[in-house]
Amino acid sequence: MTKYILLAAGGAIGTLLRYSLSGLTYNFINGIFPWGTLVVNLSGSFAIGLLWGFFEIENITPDMRNFIFVGILGGFTTFSSFTLESFNLFRDGEIKYAISNIVASNIVGLALVFAGFYISRYIINLIR
Repeated sequence: MTKYILLAAGGAIGTLLRYSLSGLTYNFINGIFPWGTLVVNLSGSFAIGLLWGFFEIENITPDMRNFIFVGILGGFTTFSSFTLESFNLFRDGEIKYAISNIVASNIVGLALVFAGFYISRYIINLIR
């Protein structure tokens, strides 16, 4: 039962963080392109790489890993919003924006996971 409570709490935290960061982004950048979702997903990609790198050497319980990765980061990032916004861009004839969103979300997102992971390794090596 504790596992489910931790997942639900993490998901709630991640959702609130996503809503806040996405809204903040849209306050600064307006337009057709879905900047809020992109910023959320890319920062979540970086965070998951960074934390994974740290947690590989730290003794973190499976429940805590699930709380952070599945709960918080799962609630924070959003594949469904990304796909709906990409679909709407295609539907509205904004082909360049749609393709840019898909490429940026996937390619840059993956690059940020790698960057986060290797930055964590660099920090760990500095500390040791």
